[in-house]
Amino acid sequence: MATQSRASSEPRHEPGREPKLPRKPASSLAERWTTIDGLDFFFRESQDPPDAPVMMHLHGFGLSGRYLLPTAEVLQNDFHTFVPDLPGFGRSVKPAKPLDVPGLARAAVKFLDDRGVEKATLVGNSMGCPVILEFAHDFPDRIDRAVLVSPAGGMHNQPLSRAMAQLARDGGREPSALVRVATPDYLRFGVSSTARMFHALMHYPSLERLLDLHIKTLVVLGDRDPLMPTPERVKEIAAHIENQVVLVVIEGAAHAINFSHPGELANVIRQFMADRPIVDDPDSPGHARAYELHRGRLEPPAQGAA
Repeated sequence: MATQSRASSEPRHEPGREPKLPRKPASSLAERWTTIDGLDFFFRESQDPPDAPVMMHLHGFGLSGRYLLPTAEVLQNDFHTFVPDLPGFGRSVKPAKPLDVPGLARAAVKFLDDRGVEKATLVGNSMGCPVILEFAHDFPDRIDRAVLVSPAGGMHNQPLSRAMAQLARDGGREPSALVRVATPDYLRFGVSSTARMFHALMHYPSLERLLDLHIKTLVVLGDRDPLMPTPERVKEIAAHIENQVVLVVIEGAAHAINFSHPGELANVIRQFMADRPIVDDPDSPGHARAYELHRGRLEPPAQGAA
């Protein structure tokens, strides 16, 4: 298990040289490297509590795990938290052959193997959600629960020109600070990687995998997210879902909820993990309001529900 303490240098490195950590930590989570299948793999990890249930946060299209840190930080005292940059994204090295959705799911499993983790709850945003669905499909014994935040990648985002227009509209609805976080990630990811990953996402059977889930699943949407159908349309689809899915809407949120509304999202996740009714946290900053839109018929009533 190859990890490294903080050092001051550039994140990129030459073959045969030890990878370096960022000059300045992005959060209170520890920043580390490990090597998996000969590739340098960058991740962040909570210091405590090491014996708590494990929660791994998976990033979206073209991005690193950095924009997930606001929510991960809020939850780090409740769960042993990991935020990896998947291979080819962020600071982690690109494999010789770019990974598709199943490949990214296998990489997530190998990361847990490397950390000595048998089972975890997975929290994903955007592209991270199909990765979680594939993880649950191929490795059902390794996942406890799934949290799917803004699960994009379906017919609503096709073709690429439509998805780019949706992303442009979303940019105007996100906090300006997200641009400073996301721009270096997108530039590092590159145009050719963007085209390949978009093609892989558009051909991934997300809805089929969602309907096939057999674990407790939380789906969180923002009512201002242009990459998602309206909550009313999503509710129509959810009416046909009988498995253990809870659907929640956060008013005022766009696509990158993990970055823009960490307090509201963390509150919803805590309640879901405790099997409690989803109610709004009035102490979270801002004017967002979280509410439960749907609870699958096979999902037992939340503890404490009327």
